[in-house]
Amino acid sequence: MIAKTFEVRDKGTFLPVLAVCLVTDNEGDRYLMARCGYGTTGIAQSEHIMITRLRGESNASADEYHWRDRTMTIAHQYIRMNFHELENGAVVDVEHINEETPEPKKSERFDV
Repeated sequence: MIAKTFEVRDKGTFLPVLAVCLVTDNEGDRYLMARCGYGTTGIAQSEHIMITRLRGESNASADEYHWRDRTMTIAHQYIRMNFHELENGAVVDVEHINEETPEPKKSERFDV
């Protein structure tokens, strides 16, 4: 499994998140994930990305529609599709993904 952190941004929104790619070559991990519905042991599993807000104030989910809000749903979809290309700490700008702004937001860490 691979864990990464991201800065999810939207209009007036800053959400630090933790994303975990639920793919492993460990038989114990695969068994437990299969018991939760993430594939079948012994068969190559599709990649599921579990996300939670880093502050811990919400549930974790591998279902991008679990969030029931635009920001987290779109961010989860984007992270799932681009997980391996994204670096730790990358900004996931929902407004830019939706082509509502011409340039992606820069990380707030540069403003401190």
